[in-house]
Formats: sequence, C-alpha cells, structure tokens
Amino acid sequence: MPFDHNDHYHDLLLRELPRTGRRALDVGCGNGTFAQKLALRGFTVDAIDADGDVIAAAREQAGALELPADISFEQADITRLTLPPNTYDYISCLASLHHVPLETVERLRESLTADGVLVILGCYRETTAADHAVSALAVPVNAAYRLAVFAREQLPAHRRSTPRRLPDATVAAPRVSLAQIKEYASARLPHSEIRRLLFWRYLLVFRNGRGADAR
Repeated sequence: MPFDHNDHYHDLLLRELPRTGRRALDVGCGNGTFAQKLALRGFTVDAIDADGDVIAAAREQAGALELPADISFEQADITRLTLPPNTYDYISCLASLHHVPLETVERLRESLTADGVLVILGCYRETTAADHAVSALAVPVNAAYRLAVFAREQLPAHRRSTPRRLPDATVAAPRVSLAQIKEYASARLPHSEIRRLLFWRYLLVFRNGRGADAR
C-alpha cells in the first residue's frame, strides 16, 4: 500500500480520545481504517462516507476482523444526514471537511456530548508564504516516506501478507485557506486548538467541555 498522509496522523488523533464515553462518529471514513482503530479501543462507531464502493469495501474488511466493538458503516452525505444531538463522545473528520461547506462543523458540534471531542484532520488551500514553505519542505520528506514504504513492501513476509487494495476515496481540492479556518473556528468553536501539520494538513481539536456556552 502507498504511503497515506491521513493514516500517518492516526496516532495523533487517537491521543485526543476522551477518557470517558464509548460512542464515536467517523465522518468521511474512507477505507474504514481509523474506524477500526476506534473500535479496537472500545468505541461503538458510526462510520459514514458518501462513496458507496468505499463503504462496501470498508464494511467487508471490518467484517473479517474480530473487533471488540461494533462499527456501523453507512453511505451518507453528512450535509443531508440528520445527526442526533448530544450523542457522540468523539467525532473525527479525516480529510473530509473540505468536501462540504465549512458550516457543517456546527452540526457536528451539536451532536457532541457535554464533554465530547471533535477532531478534524483537514486540508487547506495554500495562500501564504508560510503555506508554500511548509509545502516545499514536505515534498522531500514525503518522497522519503514513500520510498521506505515501497522498500518494506518488497520484503517477502510483507508481500505474502499484504491485504487487497481497497477502492480509493474521492479527492477534491481544498477551497478554504488555513487563515479562514482559524477565523471560523475562533467564532464557532471557541477555545479550539489548530496547528499546521507537515503533510498538507492541519489538526483542529475542539473539546466541548471548554467554553461550550459561547456561540
């Protein structure tokens, strides 16, 4: 399998799991790998994606595993889906928010429990010198990671155990800059934390227990 930028940051997102609570929503779940990791940690997961082929493959793969908690895979458009309020202890969006209006974040927030956590691993449109500088730095590092993954895949043991390739998730160019995302989060997700990551991503973390009454 090729080097995946989203998978690279899974551990970073898992550090934000709340200590209490056991229900999660994974928006734009893609191949279901992150949903599986949530289930392995005891979370019952609702995993949604707009791509039916991706959902079918993710459901089949997860069904072949012995996971300690259930994953419910559903083909759905998050902008049309009715989300129950005060339901999820953890909501994740991995490289999916730029496919939908930014205002979708507010609906996700309403679905968090009182101490729920929203994590967004997002893509942003490069507009500043800092954006382009980080992007330039990421290119050689990305190439090194890809080479390392390729080398590992050539090992006999790995080639015997490599799972079948799942369908690729839909891709789209981000339309919103990092500055716009920070401005929006400041107004709609008070006390959220945003930081730029290396591989053309940012991480947003919102903990509903902090400043939840601010609108």
